[in-house]
Amino acid sequence: MPKPTFRFTHYDLKEQRPGTILEISLSAVNNVRLMNATNFQRFREGLDFKYLGGVAKKSPVKMVVPEFAHWHLVVDMEGHHGLAESAVKMVAPPTGQKRAS
Repeated sequence: MPKPTFRFTHYDLKEQRPGTILEISLSAVNNVRLMNATNFQRFREGLDFKYLGGVAKKSPVKMVVPEFAHWHLVVDMEGHHGLAESAVKMVAPPTGQKRAS
């Protein structure tokens, strides 16, 4: 199978806990795809893969990590005019503990 023929930016997010919020800033409309390690490998090999996300028409885009795993974020230009400049900020998930008032 062919590898992706379009340009993309890859962010290796390492292991993340569920509830971690990703804030992705983009300079143009692009695809934003969050995938686990297995699906990222399939993406790189040009095989069918699963991901969260899709076309991002507004910036910033917020996504939430659904489960504990090693995550990869890809910003790509497939179907668009060019590769957007991008940046990712991660916000730790809430701890679930309430502060005493």
